[in-house]
Amino acid sequence: MLEVKNLAKSYQKDKPALTDISFKVDSGKFVAIIGPSGAGKTTILRSLNQLIKDDDGQILLDGEDIRAANKAELRKLRRQIGMIFQNYNLVERLTVIENVLHGRLGYKSTISGMIGRYTEEEKREALELLDKVGLSEFALQRCSELSGGQKQRVGIARALIQHPKVILCDEPIASLDPASAQNVMKLLKDLTVEFNIICIANLHQIGLAKEHADQIIGIRKGQMVYNDVSENLSEDAIADLYGTAAVKELVE
Repeated sequence: MLEVKNLAKSYQKDKPALTDISFKVDSGKFVAIIGPSGAGKTTILRSLNQLIKDDDGQILLDGEDIRAANKAELRKLRRQIGMIFQNYNLVERLTVIENVLHGRLGYKSTISGMIGRYTEEEKREALELLDKVGLSEFALQRCSELSGGQKQRVGIARALIQHPKVILCDEPIASLDPASAQNVMKLLKDLTVEFNIICIANLHQIGLAKEHADQIIGIRKGQMVYNDVSENLSEDAIADLYGTAAVKELVE
């Protein structure tokens, strides 16, 4: 379980980016965080793996407070938190399987990581994960030759090879065409269930959030104004988040 209690963050004095954010997510659940640009969605994700230092609150992963971890403890905890990026964050000149194996770097010494020393077991697992995301035939192809949807699936496999308890996705379908976006969302949902992990994704596509997410969290001006199962997200709640004029466009 991931439990966030009273999370707060300010980048400037008297201008809070997050105020009193609290929610729980069980393993095997896919959560979408929605809200206008600048609402604080990315700040929440970056707080969850402590890429930024927030100001107050608790972030408990199976009862262990991530915010209280020292540098050595945080390095180990980050192995349990995979990250999927809008811009893929791949090394384009390297092959697909090499990029997937980068998900094991948190388990390696600096020297082993620099020279790309991976075990045969890790290589087999990378191939198995590529098969799960539908890319086994592209294992030896350079990532620069892939489509956007394929690159995002490489990112998903790279996150999974960490053996994470949580995967965080920062607008994972923002750069994809509608068909690829649908495929990636379905894949994330299916793998969340199969691996019994927690997946949290920042999204602007409300229709896809309602279709695939188990739970939706709505953020406006750094405050949580909605937290419920996806099927309960009403037009009134969407209007409260984005404004009445935006409702029709956003839900399509």
